[in-house]
Amino acid sequence: MTKGKPSPGQKCGVVKGSVATALSAVLMCQPVLASSGQPDRTVLPIRPEPFAGVIGDTIEKSKPSWPAPVTAPSGAPNVLLVMTDDVGFGASSAFGGPVPTPNLARVANTGLRYTNFHTTGVCLPTRAALLTGRNHHAVGAGQLADTATGFPGYNSAIPKSAATIGRVLTGNGYATAFYGKHHNVPAQETSAAGPFDHWPTGLGFEHFLGFIGGDTHQFSPHIYRNTRRVDEDTATAHHVDKAMADDAISWIRNVKSAKPDKPVFLYLATGAGHAPYHAPPEWLARFRGKFDHGWDAMREETLGRQKAAGIVPKGTKLPARPDEIPAWVSLSEGMKRVNARFMEAFAAHVSYQDAQFGRLVDELERMGQLDNTLIVFLQGDNGGTAQNGARPSENEIGSAANSQDESEEQFLSRLDLVGGPETYGVVSAGWGFAMNTPMPWFKHVASHLGATRNGLVVAWPDRIAAHGELRHNFAHVTDIMPTILAAAGVSAPASVDGIDQQRTDGASLVATFTDAKAATRDTQYFELDGNRAIYHRGWIASTSPDHMPWQRSHRADSHLPEWRELYDLRKDPSQSVNLASRYPEKLKELEALWDREARANNVYPLDVRPNIVRTLSDPSGPRVKNMRPSATFWGKGVSVIESAAPPVGADSFSVTASFSTEEADTTGVLLAGGSKFGGWSFYLKDGRPIAFLAASQLPQDQFRIAADTRLGAGKHEVTFAFQRKGGPLSGGTITIAVDGQQVAQGRAEKLLNVLAGLGETWDVGRDTGVRVSEEAVAGEFPGEIDRVRMMLTGAPSRTGAPQ
Repeated sequence: MTKGKPSPGQKCGVVKGSVATALSAVLMCQPVLASSGQPDRTVLPIRPEPFAGVIGDTIEKSKPSWPAPVTAPSGAPNVLLVMTDDVGFGASSAFGGPVPTPNLARVANTGLRYTNFHTTGVCLPTRAALLTGRNHHAVGAGQLADTATGFPGYNSAIPKSAATIGRVLTGNGYATAFYGKHHNVPAQETSAAGPFDHWPTGLGFEHFLGFIGGDTHQFSPHIYRNTRRVDEDTATAHHVDKAMADDAISWIRNVKSAKPDKPVFLYLATGAGHAPYHAPPEWLARFRGKFDHGWDAMREETLGRQKAAGIVPKGTKLPARPDEIPAWVSLSEGMKRVNARFMEAFAAHVSYQDAQFGRLVDELERMGQLDNTLIVFLQGDNGGTAQNGARPSENEIGSAANSQDESEEQFLSRLDLVGGPETYGVVSAGWGFAMNTPMPWFKHVASHLGATRNGLVVAWPDRIAAHGELRHNFAHVTDIMPTILAAAGVSAPASVDGIDQQRTDGASLVATFTDAKAATRDTQYFELDGNRAIYHRGWIASTSPDHMPWQRSHRADSHLPEWRELYDLRKDPSQSVNLASRYPEKLKELEALWDREARANNVYPLDVRPNIVRTLSDPSGPRVKNMRPSATFWGKGVSVIESAAPPVGADSFSVTASFSTEEADTTGVLLAGGSKFGGWSFYLKDGRPIAFLAASQLPQDQFRIAADTRLGAGKHEVTFAFQRKGGPLSGGTITIAVDGQQVAQGRAEKLLNVLAGLGETWDVGRDTGVRVSEEAVAGEFPGEIDRVRMMLTGAPSRTGAPQ
């Protein structure tokens, strides 16, 4: 393909023959419409041409005319869109960070690094904006699905008036596939009962392989192919990132073997960078000792590399470390070792993912497809995390929702497990802050760049000749869809499936491919949990954080964060010098601009309530409305997500299983929910009924109550009854009855609010994902299970899922 030549099917309002013509200025390039012999792509599905043949009385008097298949514009590129998770601006070596990502750097050296690119500050909102090209509140994604509320900006349901890039490219002749994390399904739509409108295939992608929700265990994942659970033995034979790359390579090979000229759009949303940090042992070993110097020194080193590479200006300063984060030197020697090990696991996970990304790039090159492939790589959907506060945790959900608090001694005794399948780890806020260097604060605090500034790499060998250059133009995640559509010669449609489309908020960055000074948008608002900011023509106004992301409840006097900060990013790119007192009128001007943007994007009402209160305060909401006091699971092979089952939480409940066995010494699971990081398992071991509670992964938090005698062969009904005693999480009594007769009783000294990890299910006749008890066999129960009934027997606490 000739470099610098526009794709056929496009006409651009620029001078013919100039280099800039090739890629079009912002919003100036439109596909040629039907009047020029090309289809009208502004309406999807593309309307077929009228029948052009002749229909006579007989076949001899007739002339056939076949409907023209929908094809992409001639020369349209393949597109590889990749986004990592919780990787801050200063984490990856491609942007001066300490985590080696040589494959991303290799791609960046053939294309462009964008140093002024922004996300929304947290997972689901960024993903909604990426998929739709609209501001996150404008498509109902103002918060996580688990904490959705009944307001247009916060219901977590992407509307059909905001067709995704998958739907648009599928409708324009692309083969489309989605791999990895999808966190944009409303909580009440994640079960096997659907609806599946907000799953990737419902949002217009032809193929999906990945996980639903915030994260999954990387070695024992809950994986779906399209909308069906994939058996854990065949979903992945190894780490999720390798499994996704393997399947993606196979998909590309199959498409290109069948139709070599059909462009592919592959979206890879890896979980790398988000808890749990998992990597193969040999990758973990690569990073031993690499972070012993701590987060304060790492910030200084990262900033030095960023300045040397021109990623940030020479005069950039490091903002002060927040008081909430301890200095590295203040830690005990033991906790230094612990914190360093968790950072090693993070680095190994992200670096391992980079290797899998490199395999994809290598395969495109081997197949001769790389030159005409547009690669867009978002290094992070938000800044580095601080969700666990001053200490790390080897059990993300245990710490966030089940009041788990590991001691230094416990950490040290299990140190060599960190990064492997026995842990579900997350770093402390110190590392999260350092990985956002040189930006202040971290994920969730969308008032500041530590939450919203991320690295972006774009490469397209056939069209981007400026190899290895930097772009400092302001850009936002909503710009990605318009950029890809412009590069493909495809319009943002006015109507999709009969539904008028709402405005697209992003703008194409294609002009910046060849012009480092090309104009980009000059205004963008930010909001999460009441933390607010507005960027406008080089200035940013910010509210001051009122609460930290790791705080599980707000103070009684908690209030809306106030507008107290103003920065001139042209001179101070790291928000280190607050100019609010010097320019109060400018602060008021920008605050008013934020209000106008907020009212145009469904941002109101602002909500600073704790997540659990927000989730469960509205009895008319689907989360509360769908809670049921009892459920019947109809036999083996059933898996039910936690939100579709009775909310047992830390309440009294019973499980009654009706089944039959042919042997007296049967071993197998009757019902299991969660994992060893937090879950219940009710099973038979050598014919003896057993109830097992894992309040956490720590041995002292696991409780086993077993009957002394075997059931014997035949039909049986076993009831496991839990009676809470005392306050929440304080413990209770477990009683086992066989055919109406009590056979065992014991006490659990600690409980759990929710199952862990994310995506774990209640399973009948098996235990999928990470097993609750290693004693219970992994395979299918070797008898018949008629039904299992779960019932609340006390007043429900209605404990919701953590964020």
